Formats: sequence, C-alpha cells, structure tokens
Amino acid sequence: MRKIIIIGGGAAGMFAAISAADEHTEVHIYEHNEKLGKKLFITGKGRCNITNGCDDVEELLAHVVTNARFLYSAFYTFSNQDMMQFLSDQGLKLKTERGQRVFPVSDKSSDVIRTLERVLKDRGVYIHLRQEVKELLVENGEICGIRLSDGQKVNADTVIIATGGMSYPSTGSTGDGYRMAEAAGHHVTKRVPSLVPMTVADEWCPELQGLSLKNITFTMKCGKKNFYQEFGEMMFTHFGITGPVVLSGSTHLAPYLKKGTVTAEIDLKPSLTDEQLDARLLRDFEKNINKQIRNSLSELLPASMIPIIIRLSGIDPYTVVHDVTRQQRQTLVHVMHHLTMTVTGVRGFNEAIITQGGIRVKDVDPSTMESKLIKGLYFAGEVLDLDAVTGGYNLQIAWSTAYLAGKSAAGAITE
Repeated sequence: MRKIIIIGGGAAGMFAAISAADEHTEVHIYEHNEKLGKKLFITGKGRCNITNGCDDVEELLAHVVTNARFLYSAFYTFSNQDMMQFLSDQGLKLKTERGQRVFPVSDKSSDVIRTLERVLKDRGVYIHLRQEVKELLVENGEICGIRLSDGQKVNADTVIIATGGMSYPSTGSTGDGYRMAEAAGHHVTKRVPSLVPMTVADEWCPELQGLSLKNITFTMKCGKKNFYQEFGEMMFTHFGITGPVVLSGSTHLAPYLKKGTVTAEIDLKPSLTDEQLDARLLRDFEKNINKQIRNSLSELLPASMIPIIIRLSGIDPYTVVHDVTRQQRQTLVHVMHHLTMTVTGVRGFNEAIITQGGIRVKDVDPSTMESKLIKGLYFAGEVLDLDAVTGGYNLQIAWSTAYLAGKSAAGAITE
C-alpha cells in the first residue's frame, strides 16, 4: 500500500482524491479549513454551476482564456459529460439552464459537496481538517512528503497540490500552493483577480447603482481594437459594473489596461438598427408630443436611466417633445447604441471568482499533471495558470485536471 497526499480540500482536491483512491493506494487530504469545499459552497451564488453542458470538448476548450492547449489531455481524458455522468451515477440530480450551465436540481451547492464527501468516505480517503501544510519535502529531485505547520513530517510517495488560487481569501485561498511550488523551483506567473467586477471613471455610473440590464451587447475596446464582445446581462454598482458579461470580459482585461485607455460600451437595443430605433423613438414621441422629453421615454428605457441618457445626449430634459430636432433624436439613438464608460481597473481578490495566473504550465506535463521538475509532485485546479470565462468552465478545469492528477499519481506509485 503506497501513500498519496493531497494538499487542499476544495473541488480539485476532493476530486483528485476520489480519482486516486483504489485498492492499491492510501489517500490523505490535508485541508487547513474546518471543512471541505468551502469555496465550492459559495460558487454560483450558492447554487454551484458544476460544469457546462456543451456537446463536445472543442467547445469547452474554446471558452478557456489562458493556456487552452494545455488542457487537451485533461478534457479528453475526463470531459464535462463524464463529470455529469459521475454525479448522476452518485444520485445527484442535475439540470441545465441558459448558456448550458449545469446545476444541481436542488440549487444547493451543499448537495454537491455532500455527494463528493460520501464518495470520499466510500473510497476510504483519510481527511485531515485544520491541518496546514508548510512545505514540500524533496530529496534528490523527488517528492518524499510534507511538513505541517506544527513541524510534523508526513511521508508520501506522491503529492498533489490542489490549493486553489487567491480569490475569495475568506474561504482559505491564501496562495500557499504558489509559495510551495516556488520553493520547489517552479515559476509562478503574475496573478490578478479575474471574473471580477470592473471599476469605471464615469460619474454617472453610481447614479444607476442596482440597475440590472438584460439583452444588451457589451463591448470592450482599447483604442480602435474591439477585444471582447458578449450579449447578455449586467448590473451597475456604486463603483462601476458587474454581471455575467462584465465578469467574463474581465478575463481579457489585464493586458489592455497596460496598453492604454479601455472603454466599455453598452448597446441597450442591439436588436434594432439605428433606423429602427429612430422610428421607435418617433412613435413614442408622437404619443407624448406635448410632454417634456424626460417624461416621454418610459416605454424605451428604465426610469433611472432616462435622465442619464438625456444628459449624455446633451438635451435639456425640460425640452418639449415637439421641439426635439432630428439631430437631437439621432444623438439619442447613438447614445443608446453606444453608452460608453472608461474602465479604470477591477475589484480585488476578495470579489474575484477566480485567479488569473499561477504555476507555469511549461513546468507541468499536460498528459499527467506531474511536475517536470520534481518527480512525484502533481498539480490540479486553480493553482495552475489556467482560467476560463463564466458558465461552469472553470470548475470543469478543476474536475478534469484533478481526475488526471489523481489517476496519474496513483498509477505512478502502483507500477
């Protein structure tokens, strides 16, 4: 019987343990929190967007932002469909929502964690809670165990680092895995918050705090270059903007903020051409011909947005509708199709869903998740320099890399 240690009891750590556990292995999870799956518990606003239900692996890969090619082996070895089948076989009922997002039918992330915990128990995995790992023990370029914060040494044949990133530090994501990997000679790329709300400079944005917009097109530009565009939902906050299209856009933001001014543009009526929107405006104006313009746009725009749009169009809000010129109407149309803000940055790790950056994938064998530098050391999940847009793709990265790391670690010590 040989021994595998997994550092971290989140999504990747639990699944690596499940994957590694068989009759030939003794698997131990070391987790510094008081329970497993603490970050998994809050994902998807507590509902847990387990994976994405897209039909093929190529579509999965297309939604990966950083180092997609590295994930070919992991995704083809254990795909989103495999994960859905695994959970279904364990009795967890699943449902698929808009954008192919997969959730438990119960809408409770705790049911996902409970399912994984039951499998861990069934497979005889040893779980050590409130146990902080301080360092890796390496001899002659080969892993031989770990040292705990109380100084205790624990021997192992293989070790899997599945410590997560730096997002939501309140859940225990403190970046320990990066430190341990660096100490063992691995390069760690720059880490930035990702899938995170954006801050904007425009003074009118806080006036719209709490306003949600649906069916809009969100575009991001640096100079003349459009580097991101998505149709969907977003929301204004006291500091800027958030919501699905904004969070996904944040994964592309970092390199462009260095290059120059980044603007975000909202098309409030993407299904209408300029001509169609102008015709719609005219119809509304005819109904309100003797009203002031500030009281004539309620069928077209949310109430809190009307004074902003009028102000940005340079029109006196007390102008009577029959006095609005064709030029003013065209300006209104332009602002509704191109509501533009200056993006100044993103919020911190405490609001980020994931971390962009991590252990350099050049140091890791993509077919096994084993370190190329330290024999017997493996990596899984967010600790690696891998990330994707929203929609269940990041959790699938965790499941797939964990499955491959677990199977590889178990295979390596049973040969």
